[in-house]
This record gives sequence, C-alpha cells and structure tokens, in this order.
Amino acid sequence: MASGAGRYSYLLRPLLIAIDLVVLLGATVFISLPAKVRPVLYIYITVSWLITTVGNSFYQVYRFTTLLKLIYLLLRQVILFTLVIFAFYGVLKNVSLQLLEIGKYISCSFIAIAFIKIGVFNLLKKYRILMGLNKRRVIILGKNAKTHRLKGFFQKNPAYGYEFVQMYDLKKKDKSFEEIKAFVLHSKIDEIYCSIAELKNEELAQLVNFAENNLKTLKFLPDNKDIFTKKIDYQYYGITPIISLRSLPMEQPINRFLKRMLDILMAVLVIFFILSWLAPLVAIFIVIESKGPVFFKQKRNGLDGKEFYCFKFRSMHLNERAHSKLVSKNDKRITKVGRFLRKTSIDELPQFVNVLLGEMSVVGPRPHMVSITHLYAAKVDKFMVRHLVKPGITGLAQVSGYRGEMETENDVKNRVRFDIFYIENWSVLMDLRIIAKTMVKSLKGDAKAY
Repeated sequence: MASGAGRYSYLLRPLLIAIDLVVLLGATVFISLPAKVRPVLYIYITVSWLITTVGNSFYQVYRFTTLLKLIYLLLRQVILFTLVIFAFYGVLKNVSLQLLEIGKYISCSFIAIAFIKIGVFNLLKKYRILMGLNKRRVIILGKNAKTHRLKGFFQKNPAYGYEFVQMYDLKKKDKSFEEIKAFVLHSKIDEIYCSIAELKNEELAQLVNFAENNLKTLKFLPDNKDIFTKKIDYQYYGITPIISLRSLPMEQPINRFLKRMLDILMAVLVIFFILSWLAPLVAIFIVIESKGPVFFKQKRNGLDGKEFYCFKFRSMHLNERAHSKLVSKNDKRITKVGRFLRKTSIDELPQFVNVLLGEMSVVGPRPHMVSITHLYAAKVDKFMVRHLVKPGITGLAQVSGYRGEMETENDVKNRVRFDIFYIENWSVLMDLRIIAKTMVKSLKGDAKAY
C-alpha cells in the first residue's frame, strides 16, 4: 500500500456507487407504476444493484484497467440488470410489463452510467498526466523480453500513474542486492517488479523480507511454472502478466470506506455519549491524586510508519522515563487512579479522538512508542508489516492474550503473527467480534492490563 498514493481515492468508489444509484432511481420516471409499488421498486433496484455489481466486479477498476475491459463490464452489467428488472415484473401479478418503458429506462440509465464511468476513468488519467500526482515510482529487477515489455508499458502509458525509475540486470550482477535495496530506500521507490525466472529461492526470500519490513509493494513477472495460489493476485498490464505478493482486503476502496465509516460511527458515539460526561469526572480524580496534566500524549508509529501523537488519560506520576520505558507489572510510576483506569481500559478512551482525526482505527495493530518500533523492526522479522494499516485502540492480538507488556521476544513474534493474520483476513465482521470481546474483557478486567 504505497504511502501518499491517492490519499482520498478510497472515497471514489462509494461515491460512484451512490451516483449510479441516484441515476437508476431517478430514471424510474420512465416506468409507470402504482404509487404504492414504487417504494418496493426503489428498494429492489438498490439491493439488486449492489448485489449484481459485487458479483460482476463492476467497480473493480484500477489504474491498469483497459477501456475495452471497462466497456465489457458495462455490457455485462446491462444484460444482468435487464434480467433483474424483468424478474421484478414477473413477481408482480397486477402490473403489466411495458417493454417500451423498460427499454427507455435501461437505455437512459446505462448511457448516463457509462458516460460517468468512462468520464471519471479518463479524468483520472488526465489528472495523473497534467498534475503529476498519484504516481508510483517503480523499478524492475531482471532483464529479458517480459521485463522490457513491462518497461515499455510504463513509459508509453503515463496515464496509468507509474513512474519507471530503473531496471537491473540480475544475471550480470552489476549491482548487489544490498545496493539495490539501498537505492529503493534512498530513491523512495513504491513498487518493485521482478522476474521470477532470474531469482534464486534465497534471493526471493530476501526480497520478500525486505519489501515487507520496509512497506514496499512487491510484484512478480511469472515464469512458465504453475506457482499460483489463492493468496496471489494475478493481473495483466497490457499483455504482460503480473503477480502481486498478496492481495489485502484493505487495499479495496470499498473496504477502506466501510472501515472508516465504522470508525467514525464508533468514535462519535463514544465521544458524545461517554467521554462528554466521563472525561470531567476522570479529570477530577487524576488532578486530586497527582500534579500534572489530565491527558498524556506520546509519539507513536501509525500507517506506513508515520509518527503521530497518541492520546490517553494520564495514569502515571510525571517522570522522565514515560516516553522510553514500557510499563511493567507493579510499576511504581502508576497512580492509584491510573491503576483503575488501566485495568478497565478507560485510559484508552481519548484515543477515539485519534480515530476521528483519521490517525487510528478502532481495531488494528496496537501502536508502539517510536523507540520500541525501531528496536523491534531491527530484531523481529516482518514487524513493519503491522504498519500497512492504521493502528487500533484494540486488536486481534490484544483479545487473544497478547496485551500489555511484552515480556519476551516470543511475545512480540506472536503479537506480530496475530496482527499479520488480521491484516490479511480483515472483514467488518472480524472488527465487530474484536470490539465485542474487548468490551467483555474491559468489564471483567484483563489480567494483563496494568
């Protein structure tokens, strides 16, 4: 997930869905139906459109999608949705089917939807060319017919938003892997494309680890071997086949939109209905017991490793090691009020402000202090993969027994294992389950909350 690439692009797909539904519902003026049947038709059109477009992958359009593929999706959706409309009339017994009305409705609707879809598709291309924004810097590892073809694709199609930077000949070994990795980091490369045919197994493993630990997108040009699995994302750039290392649920704009909506809903509910009256009470108890501010803020690493200030209710006496030393069991720095706040997780509630600001999510990998992130990034393999998504107030690792102090390196590895599983298998249902488990643990009191 390239940082800075299309900051608000996740809103585009839901916006297009909403516009298409407005067109479809508005075009029902061509259909004559009794007033009492119209609400049923509106609901039917909305639900059936959402179901058929998901099944038809109608909104799965990317920067490398061709215009021909776009037209194919439109034609397939026209046929499918026409059958759906006929099915509606098949259920109604007292309403006669008017073919001319249906013809006008389908024609006008899909001419408008096609105009919008193709128009937005071309506008995005012009935007990338004219503004020079939403670009991804890429390098290619390997020198053969396929990699040259891919290089030509990048150079001849600037509208797709890829900026070709360098190609390396792995057979001649003019550059060592270490030099290539240094170049990737120094030149702020977003995506690495490599020819599997020119990589040894150990080189492939080294490249995968480097990409994951440094949040770089890694994609492969396949050889002729049958290497495909359900976890691999297979696409075409022109006529060149490309394999992506993993396809993450949160890379889908509709999923990012759903998660953000859930975050905003939860944050608004907690801030207005809990924090609005609880914060003043907590503040009084904190100030009575110890001098200092009510809130504690600390720099932590978030999405793509970027630093942000994480908010909490202050639960410790003021001390110089607050930003460098993790809390341990029976830590003398914790106040009496602070111990209760931490045990019940009330100290974490101000982080819903971070959620509202878009710096955190309700559910996700827990963010660490900057110094701790640097420490474990060097010691624990794939630790930085946790930063492919926004950090969370709670997470799968936390409700699975890996909350609080990390006593051994094995604790860290297990936490990372749960975090990566969450990232690769995310769903709204999973988030809701984790939230429910967190609420139960907060009411009971977690043994590792100290």
